[in-house]
Order: sequence, then structure tokens, then C-alpha cells
Amino acid sequence: MLDHPKSSRRGTTQGLNRRQFLSLAGVATGAVMLGGVRPATAGEVPAQLRGTRLTVLQWVNFVPAHDTVIKKQVAEWEKLSGVKVTFETINMNDIQARTTVAIESKAGPDIIQLVHNWPHLYEPGLESVDDLAEELGRKGEGYHDLAKSHSFVNGRWRAVPYAFVSPASTYRTDWFKEVGYDKFPDTWQAYREAGKKLKAKGHPIGQAFGHSLGDPPIFCYALLWAYGGKEVEADGKTVALDSKETLEAVEFCLGFWKDACDESGLAWDDSNNNRAFLAEQISATFNGASIWVEAKKNFPHLVKVTNHAYFPAGPHGRNHPHATFENAIMSYSKNKEGGKELIKFLMEYSNYSEWLRAGQGYSTAPTKNFVRDKMWGEMDPQVEPFKDIAKYGRHFGWAGPASRKAAEVWSKYIIVDMYAKAIQGTPPRDAIKWATSELKKVYEA
Repeated sequence: MLDHPKSSRRGTTQGLNRRQFLSLAGVATGAVMLGGVRPATAGEVPAQLRGTRLTVLQWVNFVPAHDTVIKKQVAEWEKLSGVKVTFETINMNDIQARTTVAIESKAGPDIIQLVHNWPHLYEPGLESVDDLAEELGRKGEGYHDLAKSHSFVNGRWRAVPYAFVSPASTYRTDWFKEVGYDKFPDTWQAYREAGKKLKAKGHPIGQAFGHSLGDPPIFCYALLWAYGGKEVEADGKTVALDSKETLEAVEFCLGFWKDACDESGLAWDDSNNNRAFLAEQISATFNGASIWVEAKKNFPHLVKVTNHAYFPAGPHGRNHPHATFENAIMSYSKNKEGGKELIKFLMEYSNYSEWLRAGQGYSTAPTKNFVRDKMWGEMDPQVEPFKDIAKYGRHFGWAGPASRKAAEVWSKYIIVDMYAKAIQGTPPRDAIKWATSELKKVYEA
């Protein structure tokens, strides 16, 4: 049997039963692998794996149906392989601490689902998975550049890309129409102007600036890049944050915050904006499709007045930082082959498609073939932007590579805190100088 240790989950949502899930996902019968090859059978699982153990750690997904499906699939593989699997889920913000302790102590889960560019940060503690990652990439018609940049470290695959959680602008169509906008504003300046009108009517924009892995850095980096700012040059060494472009971004954010936003957001994490939107306290927020999924389940009146759009564009274009997730096998693991077999099983086309469908647009694939998957034609038109949003993807640390140092900067929330300091009263130039000093401690070390 699959062992599921007790874990906490935010919110009130619950997993779907099998009948509800099949109705929701429309899972096709038959099994097809990423490249049209059938899934493994019991006879193809290495015999030496039977009777071994495997532990897996990943985050508690904001879309409970995702967890329902993957736990079912892991249980199926457990029966197929004869491997005893312990599958644990915890709060995403706790994953990094668990990963650090596991690598330092050389003990813990065999597979850890990492976030963003962590494979660069934890490279010495991760097993190389070159053959597996290359095989899955070929079958999937290649990886999106962002997915590869986060998992491919110094010429080796240190993790297997699993998914994007692609953020978009989630907004109330009725409230935007009330202030004169039939569609979501296309530029940051127009977004600020709309937000000012909305806040005056008691419908502010919601944005988190706390130390949380998803929403705060995604917003802050997207705004920085839209105005032409960057933390480092293409060489990945020369700190470039202190510029007129960064100053424009910070000054814009300061005005945007005061004019348009719910100012309690300084203390928000990745779940506060979801709750605020569903409670009809905010008119818009940057988020994955988790608000939409929850609204469909428990807030049907909001479904009629909720839609999604790409992030606004700035003077230097439109960019979407994405939360990427990748499965890494720890170098200390005593069951590396079992880990590879499980990851391979989860990425079989029929299994992965089932998991994607459960998210209703919340997650997208790291490989290019899923853009054409028929599931997109079966989903609500409101989630259409999530289909190809990866084309706007950009990694943390741009214009440099997705390096270990870029991962460290992101993990320390330096860019987020630069904006937060300005919002709390630090002059923008001083906030930038502080952040520049912190960046140099990382990049020039």
C-alpha cells in the first residue's frame, strides 16, 4: 500500500473522488507514452526493485485534484513495481528547509520536487539524470527553454522538469467594466490607472510582498524586466541593478501600490490573494489558475465574472516568471534506479495528461508537445491564456544564466525586499543601493 503521512493543507478544498475526477478530466482510455510508446508493464520493471523502498517529498498543491491524481498514480506504480513508496506533501514554503537539511545530513527523501532554479543551488547533492531527462525531452518534442534552464546545470541534468505553474492576471470582469475597461489593461500604466479607479470604489488590486516562494518574486521580477531592469549582466557576474530602468520600476511600483493596491499585502503569502479574491475583497491579482478552480467548485457566482489575461507589458515588453517544478533524485539515495523508474512512469503521456487535466489550466507541461493536447479545447475558454503562456517565460537571474548565484538571490528575496523597502518609506534610490549591495555579496563572492 502507498503510505501517505499526515500533511496540512491550506483552505477548505478537498480531493475529488474517482467518479468526480473522471467526469472533470475526461480521461481518455488507452495509454500512450510521450513519444507514442506504450507504458511499462510489470514484466518491464527491473526485478531487483521489488521489495525496495522509496520516499518522495513534494509540496501540497493549491489544486487538490492534482494531489489526488498523483497519489493514485504513485499507488499504481507501487503495485506494478513492488516498491514500497512513502509519499509526503508539505507546505511549499517549507520545502527548501527540508531539502537543505536532507542534503547536509545525507539522509531523507529519495526524490524531492524542487522549485524554480533550485537544482543550481543544490547541484552537489543531486544525482545526475542525463539519460532519463534527455529521453523524456525527445519524446516530448523538446523542453521549453525555461524548464531546461532550471534543471540543466553545468552541462548535466540534475533534475527532470515536471511542470510550470504559469501565473496570469486573474481579474473581475464586472468591476473592470464599471470603471471603463472591457478587457484587461495591456500595459502597466493602464493597469495602474484602472486600479486607481477600482480602489476608489472599494475594489483594490491584491499583491503579496511577503517572503513566499511564488507570487511576490513573480510580480517583482516581472515588473523589473518590463521596465528594462536586470540584476546582473549576461556574464552572470557583473551586478547591473543600479540603473535608471530599475529606478523607473521601483518608482512605478511605489505609485502603483499607493494608488491601486490593498496595502495589507506587505504581509501576504501565496494564499492570501486567493482568499481575498474569493472573498470579493480585491479586483485583480497575479496568480495561477487555482482561484478559478476553487471558484468553479465553491463560488459559482464568481465564475461568471472572472477571467484571465497575460501580464501587462512595460516599456521593455512583457515577461512572465514562472514557478517551475522539477523532480530531483538525491545523491545520497539508496534507490536511485527506483526513483528514475517512478519519474518515468509519472511522465508517461497518459499519466501526465491525466494529471494536467486535473489542474484545469493551473499547471502546464515542460515539454512542447502538450501545447497541442486536445485537453485545451475541452477546458473553459477563460483559461486559454495558460495554454501558451510559457512563450513569455524568463528565468530568475536574467540577463545572466539561471545559475546557483541567481538561485541564492531569489531565495534571499533581495529583489522582493527592494520593492518592499520602498513601499515602507525607504527612498527608491536607497532601496536600490541596498539591493545592489546585497547582490554583490552573492555575485562577487
